[in-house]
Amino acid sequence: MTAAAEPLLSRDRLSQARRVVLKIGSALLVDQRTGHVHRQWMESLAEDIVALRQRGVEVVVVSSGAVAVGRRHLGLPDGVLKLEEKQAAAATGQIRLAHAYQEVMAHHSVIVSQVLLTLGDSEDRRRYLNARATLDTLLKLGALPVINENDTVATTEIRFGDNDRLAARVAMMCGADTLVLFSDIDGLYTADPKGDPTARLIPEVRELSPEIRAMAGEARPGVGTGGMVTKLLAAQIAMGAGCAMAIAPGKPMHPLQALTEGGPCTWFLPSTTPRAARKKWISGAIKPLGSVIVDAGAVKALRDGRSLLPAGVTAIDGDFQRGDAVAVKTADGTLLGKGLIAYSAEDARAIRGRQSSEIEDILGYRGREELIHRDDLAID
Repeated sequence: MTAAAEPLLSRDRLSQARRVVLKIGSALLVDQRTGHVHRQWMESLAEDIVALRQRGVEVVVVSSGAVAVGRRHLGLPDGVLKLEEKQAAAATGQIRLAHAYQEVMAHHSVIVSQVLLTLGDSEDRRRYLNARATLDTLLKLGALPVINENDTVATTEIRFGDNDRLAARVAMMCGADTLVLFSDIDGLYTADPKGDPTARLIPEVRELSPEIRAMAGEARPGVGTGGMVTKLLAAQIAMGAGCAMAIAPGKPMHPLQALTEGGPCTWFLPSTTPRAARKKWISGAIKPLGSVIVDAGAVKALRDGRSLLPAGVTAIDGDFQRGDAVAVKTADGTLLGKGLIAYSAEDARAIRGRQSSEIEDILGYRGREELIHRDDLAID
């Protein structure tokens, strides 16, 4: 790839994005010595986010920095903190950090919403669907979700441990097509540029080969917990979900603007789209816990790419809960595909064959109009 083509890659990738997740590292947000937020830098980032939103792009922010802010205000020493100290620092810093985001975005009349997640929220299917639905709703309402790991309650076994992988899981969860990891490095180099003057920046990666993985080094000391190793793990998650990922320098003012103007970075480009990757995962990776039998009208609608409504269902087999995988079959038992169902088996039986407008009267609550949404459905 020639140097002249590199700026086009960044511009084209971001101009075509529909939903972008931005991960902001601790070293960018927080003064390591004082624990104060870099307010001027945050204001420049806010302007970048607003510019992206004005182009019709939905934006989610995954923010580090709560522990780095909180530890200084609590007078905790430098070095590795005990789990309970880290949780106390997060509890103190999170409120200050959220307030800072709220203030800088308020200048642009943008509502900020805080979302705290743990690893378990991305691995338990029902909690995953709840979090996904919340993020979708916030974005539809025009809010800016700001996400961090829920350090105040997460124990070692349910922690992400770094916000690079959290950001990748969030991108996968919300179906983002682009993930940008802003950091204190320009991207992936052939070697550590601090120790090797011949190291070259790699502008594009299409496969995480053993050679690419070998280029990752150890995390450097500082306020952050990530390093190139965790960024490559994030790239693996993102690319597997059909999401392009960039590692880009975040220290300059207006880092997102710099990226759109062709600034230095490394792009990790997937071979598929988020939608196709999700459908492949549903089709091949999940064991159905029941079956939904559909009529001829529903068969045609599903093959035309539409959602499955209760009116097209004639029978429900099995015992499952909301978010579980079910097989979708015709009346003669032919397998049409698989999907993630929006209702438990008990509730699905109660509303089968009925109109979506009747769901609330039948169940006593307002659920989704679709029994299985087309985004959660893989038809063979």
